[in-house]
Amino acid sequence: MNKIILALLMLTTSLTTTTSLAEDFTLYLVRHAEKQSDRKDPSLTRCGMLRANQLAEMLKHIEINAVYSTHYKRTMATARPTANAKNVSVIQYAPNGLEQLVRTLKAKQQNALVVGHSNTTPQLVALLTGNNIVPMTEKEYQHFFQIQISGKKVTAVDITQPLRCN
Repeated sequence: MNKIILALLMLTTSLTTTTSLAEDFTLYLVRHAEKQSDRKDPSLTRCGMLRANQLAEMLKHIEINAVYSTHYKRTMATARPTANAKNVSVIQYAPNGLEQLVRTLKAKQQNALVVGHSNTTPQLVALLTGNNIVPMTEKEYQHFFQIQISGKKVTAVDITQPLRCN
């Protein structure tokens, strides 16, 4: 009888833990890495590729279930190393559809990387946290936002990527 009760308690604890964990997830938001400036839809520079690979390395030991990017070459190239390392496809989103992206991210409740732009990344952080975020300049590539969502509690941290290129 005690073994049955113990087994039921363990099952209940396991189910409770699983349920609460489903509401806890972390989003990582970055602007695309350094881009070439000679085209309308530019590729990444050598430094940009280094930064994209560094991002994948930074997320190496973190569970990432999804990678989102706009359709531009520079964002896709920034997202791809992490997506490849995590064995997931890059999911494209529209840069003018941030409200829809927020709904999707909250509904899926999974750890994800979102690669955007200097104007959309701060907007997305603001939509997720309810806080105003200082806009990024065209020369800022080092911001790495970590947003933890636990039920209704949202915590955001602005981390600086260590790579500096000239």
